[in-house]
Amino acid sequence: MIQQDTVKLLRECDAGIKMGVSSIDDVLGHVKSDNLKARLDDCKNEHDKLQSEVQNLLDRYEDDGKNPNPMAKSMSWIKTNMMLAADMSDSTVADLITDGCNMGVKSLNRYLNQYEAADEVSKDITKRLINLEEQLAIDIRDFL
Repeated sequence: MIQQDTVKLLRECDAGIKMGVSSIDDVLGHVKSDNLKARLDDCKNEHDKLQSEVQNLLDRYEDDGKNPNPMAKSMSWIKTNMMLAADMSDSTVADLITDGCNMGVKSLNRYLNQYEAADEVSKDITKRLINLEEQLAIDIRDFL
């Protein structure tokens, strides 16, 4: 049970990290503020570091990981492009990223509870990812 829950939790982290990086990439070209751009770049770099950790663990379990749900990714892309077409401002970017962070935090906490038999290393990575998302949402509040 421990290994099964561990792999499932790591897969969800993998998908969440990929979704977060993709979302940041979708908006970075529209950011005007150097401060907001720097914060998003820093967060993306932290996601990349966590991605490496997750991938190393998944490799140990001989698992390919998980990509984000194609429907969720498509809906996110559509929402991003529609909102930015209507208002290409840092406020819109902050709004979109904040929504994404909140959804990520909610999902990751659900998976943390669902896969409670996962090993402590995987739980720690999940908690660090949750904290990263929560902190980004706090850091960009000034742009809302």
